[in-house]
Amino acid sequence: MHKIIFILLLPLMFIQGRRVKKNTPKLPEAGGDRSGCLGEGPAVSLLVLGDSAAAGVGVEQQKDALSGTISSGLSAHFEVSWQLIAKSGANTAQTLKMLNKRYNEQAFEFDIVVVSLGVNDVLSPLSAREWLQQQLELIAFLTQSVNCRKLILTQVPPMGSFPALPQPLRWFLGKRSDEFNGLLRQLSKSEPFILLDFGSKPEPAQMASDGFHPGELIYQHWGDSIVEAIGDTVMPK
Repeated sequence: MHKIIFILLLPLMFIQGRRVKKNTPKLPEAGGDRSGCLGEGPAVSLLVLGDSAAAGVGVEQQKDALSGTISSGLSAHFEVSWQLIAKSGANTAQTLKMLNKRYNEQAFEFDIVVVSLGVNDVLSPLSAREWLQQQLELIAFLTQSVNCRKLILTQVPPMGSFPALPQPLRWFLGKRSDEFNGLLRQLSKSEPFILLDFGSKPEPAQMASDGFHPGELIYQHWGDSIVEAIGDTVMPK
């Protein structure tokens, strides 16, 4: 149904999309280290992978972003060697291409991989089914080539609650992100990954100043949820 409404309202939403792109503040990726080692205990390696949210857009430093909150939380149980590979605007296909290029140059392995992707795919003309196929390719690469033992994918955030988006564009992108997440939930029943739900819709005051990216409190909650999902053990090889 939302696709039919989209066709009817396409001219309006096209104009709204251009206005949002033009008027939304362009926030930088968080500064600070993108790799490091901290904590004591069994050694584990962590990769945080993905888009602008993975890159920490919305906060000033990586220590307050996703990679910082996860690595800090895990350091209570492990000696964590962590790395961040993320870029604003990245979609799933671009991330797959980048990973393959890096792997061909130098093979790498990570015990834990956390993925933040989907918003830029929702914003593209890509169909939900095409995106699902790309997710399958990404999961296969991370579990087989990268030898990941715990893979955590985060659902596409509830774009229907993003303050930066006007109606009816916000409504449509919310429905589209719901469609993507429905397929991802089905996939999680048969594929070797943990699917993290964002839970309740974020409060506008908790989001970054652009009304589109997470703020510090959301990053902290997100990171804590991932640490809880990982637990205090990692599956043996």
